[in-house]
Amino acid sequence: MRVRDVRLPAVALTVVMAVAATSGCGGAAPVAAPVPASSVPVSEAAVSPSPTPELSPSLVPTPTRSPSATPSKKASASPAATRAGGAGPRTAGLAGKTIVIDPGHNRNNFQHAAEIGKQVPDGNGGQKTCDTTGTSTNDGYTEAAYTWDVAQRLAGLLRAAGANVVMTLGADTPWGPCITERARIGNTSKAAVVIGIHADGGTAGGTGFHVMEPGLPGPIQAESHRLAIAVRDAYRAAGMRPASYIGTDGLNPRVDMAGLNLSTVPKVMLEGGNMRNASDAAMLKSPEFRQKTAEALVTALSTFLS
Repeated sequence: MRVRDVRLPAVALTVVMAVAATSGCGGAAPVAAPVPASSVPVSEAAVSPSPTPELSPSLVPTPTRSPSATPSKKASASPAATRAGGAGPRTAGLAGKTIVIDPGHNRNNFQHAAEIGKQVPDGNGGQKTCDTTGTSTNDGYTEAAYTWDVAQRLAGLLRAAGANVVMTLGADTPWGPCITERARIGNTSKAAVVIGIHADGGTAGGTGFHVMEPGLPGPIQAESHRLAIAVRDAYRAAGMRPASYIGTDGLNPRVDMAGLNLSTVPKVMLEGGNMRNASDAAMLKSPEFRQKTAEALVTALSTFLS
């Protein structure tokens, strides 16, 4: 369906834009209380403590249509999904498997403050906001643009390996979906695995990635931990260091993440780097490194599933 073009009043737009400057994906645990319209909503993956200037509306990326929002059995990769002259990632064990890709946030969330600000269950007795705009680099490259790009590259590689790919949102998804709906998609798809893609918004001095995994005891905890290790090892081999400011050796068990708490299939969420750190931001903004990220995730999924 066509994305509705919404123009917010100047005050409301300022509030929504401020979220991108402060919502990280992997810092302190969020607040469960309802969020007033005048305050910054808490991210599903956490909050950055360091405010930065508001983003200009001109920096909000324009969505482009992609056919990959529904399950696919095609085995052909998009042009962007193939490494030129390289051997490519490991793909053993991927053929015939259903893999759900969950790109963090939505590039249209800036225009839907009311919808994404509603409270939903967090799977651990609390409440969280439905979704947020995510964070951004200091020069305005948004987390949502990053996660969408990596997700498209990953989807192409997985389809080329014969996997059945399901996306939690498409290019024409107007906002969200809520974190509860993202979990439901993974569960009802009977997925072998769900991989969430995010980037963090920590303090400027913090660098590196971390992999969030379920912290609550349950049937998927052990397998999700094995998946987290596979993602950690493959992504570190791609060139990003484990986070210096959060988690332990690149792993970060969480009990406050609805997307993890509500999942009934193995799931982890990669925080690909700190968008507020200059060196990390340069890597995350690089198309070549985003391709390496997608390839690392394919290798990790192959390791886990085979």
